[in-house]
Amino acid sequence: MTTNLFRTYAPLLAVLGLGLAACQPDLEDDFKPSAGSADFTTYVAVGNSLTAGFQDNGLSLEGQQKSYPALLAQQFRAVGGGNFAQPLFPADRFNGSGFLRITAINNGNPVLGQETANLAVTGLGADNRTPLLARYTGTDNQNLGVPGIRVADITTPGYGLNNPLGFNPFFERLLPAGSLLSYLQYTQERVNTLKPTFFTNWLGNNDVLGYAGSGGTGTPLTAVAEFTTKYNQMVDALTVNGAKGVLVTIPSVTSTPLFTTVPTAAVIAQVNATPIPAALVPLIVAQLGLPAGSPLPAGTRFGLYVRTGPAATAVREARATDLLLLPARTFINSAPVAPNLFPGGIGLVVPGVPAPVAARLAEASNAVPNNLVLDETEAAAVASRTAELNAVIQAAAARKGLALFDANAYFNNVARAGVTINGVSNTTAFISGNLFSLDGVHPTPRGYAIVTNEMIKVINSTYGSRVPQLNPNDYRSVRFPQ
Repeated sequence: MTTNLFRTYAPLLAVLGLGLAACQPDLEDDFKPSAGSADFTTYVAVGNSLTAGFQDNGLSLEGQQKSYPALLAQQFRAVGGGNFAQPLFPADRFNGSGFLRITAINNGNPVLGQETANLAVTGLGADNRTPLLARYTGTDNQNLGVPGIRVADITTPGYGLNNPLGFNPFFERLLPAGSLLSYLQYTQERVNTLKPTFFTNWLGNNDVLGYAGSGGTGTPLTAVAEFTTKYNQMVDALTVNGAKGVLVTIPSVTSTPLFTTVPTAAVIAQVNATPIPAALVPLIVAQLGLPAGSPLPAGTRFGLYVRTGPAATAVREARATDLLLLPARTFINSAPVAPNLFPGGIGLVVPGVPAPVAARLAEASNAVPNNLVLDETEAAAVASRTAELNAVIQAAAARKGLALFDANAYFNNVARAGVTINGVSNTTAFISGNLFSLDGVHPTPRGYAIVTNEMIKVINSTYGSRVPQLNPNDYRSVRFPQ
């Protein structure tokens, strides 16, 4: 079997390097900014990794400075917005938590590595596994984004407490040492102290992503009732003083490159069409219990197998409706480890054999691990729960008369047709699409700039404002080695 099975699907580097010099912002010469009925004097942002500026599977100083709240605050200054304080990493520790980067291009394929220099990591927590990050000691923080947080977590006391059972290090660095504050209490403290006049709230993604991104093996989907109670508690806290703001829906996480880069149907077709090497035939004959020298049964072929649960028997051939996660591309067709005969993901299919024999063939395959595949049942559950949780967010916006950025609808449109900004095409394709960073979920700085403009559109529409948009082409997409 060829070792280049997956390289067919590698990003096409030839489509990179778009003509940025030709881009011009589509701003009108006579645009006169105004706040409309909104007051942008003091802005706070609530949310998760998307709000913090996470990208390339990490949080860095650059990501913080190019976060959508930072870009929004920058644009708000034209309509009366004030300073916007963020919990920035120190300049000498600008790589923050560390992140993925492209270290080389090998035969046209990007090679990814981990940035390990100039980190803000100060040690390990009491659980001996969670990295501690340089603490933010300022008292003026307005970007409350905490990577990894779910709506389900916001009332958990000690969510950021360094303790032997584990904690969120991004929240821990925002709090005084030993604090037991929940995220909701922290937000309430910020509201009481800062008295924000405007806010954004983009919580909810991790209530489905934690499950989807683990192939259904990780944190369960948040129950609708729990999400409703806690989400409304947060909205009530943000509007207690009459502030206006924007609520944001949960994008369809399965439309991101994490789930779309490895094309299941095409991989299945290629595996099925791959001839069985002659050298493997005697080994397979022996595995099937046939007399030495026997030919393979008619129609015997390779098949792509996936594991769908923890049981040894929870293995079946992959279906086109299963979603293979981005990391699966390094497993599929990887070298077999004895005593397994087959490369990663591969097994044998013999048409017409009794069900017990087919089951044994499946169990003998080198199936894609359960955490690298979101099977069709799990994918349907993610889609259903996303719709239910978004209905909660939409209802909250209607109840409070707040602006709503429907990120789910927006990114679904982008996934179908892409988006062209001032002559530059952007899509959801991994690396070559400009929008998503190397983790396949979080935007690039350009992606965050595009999100910022979409939020400005709904702010202007809802509050009669004229907040100027920015030119996303001024912001980078995926960074390549120099």
